[in-house]
Amino acid sequence: MIVATERSITEQAIDVLRSNRRRTKDGLTYTLPSADSYPYQWLWDSCFHAIALAASEPDVARSEIRALLSRQLPSGLLPHMIYWERVNGVYDIPWGYPETSSITQPPFIAEAVMRVYKATGDQAYLSETYPAILNYFLYLLQDRDPRGNHLIGIINPDESGEDDSPRFDKPLDLPARHTLPENFARRLMLVDHHRNCNFDAPFCTKKVFWVKDVPFNAVMIRNLKVLAEIAGILGENKEMENLLAHSSEIADAMRARMEEEGIWYSTMGESYEKIRVKSWAIFAPMYAGLLSKEEAEFLIENYLNNADEFATPFGVPTVPKSEKSYDPDGFWRGPVWMASNWVLYHAFSDYGYTDEAEKIRTDSLALLEKSGFRERFNPETGEGLGAHQFTWGALVLDMK
Repeated sequence: MIVATERSITEQAIDVLRSNRRRTKDGLTYTLPSADSYPYQWLWDSCFHAIALAASEPDVARSEIRALLSRQLPSGLLPHMIYWERVNGVYDIPWGYPETSSITQPPFIAEAVMRVYKATGDQAYLSETYPAILNYFLYLLQDRDPRGNHLIGIINPDESGEDDSPRFDKPLDLPARHTLPENFARRLMLVDHHRNCNFDAPFCTKKVFWVKDVPFNAVMIRNLKVLAEIAGILGENKEMENLLAHSSEIADAMRARMEEEGIWYSTMGESYEKIRVKSWAIFAPMYAGLLSKEEAEFLIENYLNNADEFATPFGVPTVPKSEKSYDPDGFWRGPVWMASNWVLYHAFSDYGYTDEAEKIRTDSLALLEKSGFRERFNPETGEGLGAHQFTWGALVLDMK
């Protein structure tokens, strides 16, 4: 393991997580992604925190998930933001709910809960969290797939977790080169429409933005399988079979509607028009185990290890150099992010690409050693960008 000058990366990761920890009025603890830039609780961030902490501080990991589930909406949706304490002017967005947002994020939560269970053997915790998580997945399966075509739709780029990814330029009617404020303004318009639709995703909100995103659906498949495993542990055998069936249906639909000449593309609208923009998302089907060995090899040889695409000095950029939108100092338009690195690490490991997985791990450690726990990193220089003391670097604790 790469060792930093003063303390090991592991010690620093734990320190960042602890320094960003906060307590709710109900006595639960949660973790801010970054105290200076993201002073609230976010859905997928908290899943990452729980995964990173499951082995070393399982009680904290349990509390992180309990805090998330405590603000589940009546529809079953888990909001992507919880405003435990408002900070004036910071993400002051009129979502339509006083304490939370009204959109979601990629559903890593089943994996997070399973990590806690595997670390503790605490079956009572599975019994406690299972109903809420099941309701969340049922919401996604029903409200986000109203025609029963077995692909989950997102109603705002922010639901992907990759706010300004070029995968969403066309649905937002934006050119490949535009400013982050221009992008944010379009996304705020979607929030207004969502609120005016009274949060009706199946019939109203989807008319202005309806994307079937590759990573979101890949995460859904993997987490449906994990949730099915939880159901089996709890003796919910019929529900286990139903969850596995849904997972298989999404997998089949992704192959039928997203794949084209070895690349899987997100789609837009009710016609499933392919959004032919490459990003790190082309590897996401591996995270769900969807590709044959030959298909995976095609991506590794032609894209991952290609210096004109994703091969850079500091790892896998979120957008390849071949895309017009590539910006190594941008947001989700080129920099390396630890969340995508973590997904890629496990995807490559699952397929037996141990050298590629190890490179992801060592690149991640090198970035943290060079630039500290930053939000994102320039893939060409390793320079840290965005928020400081950002918790996602702690995901290296789960790269082993």
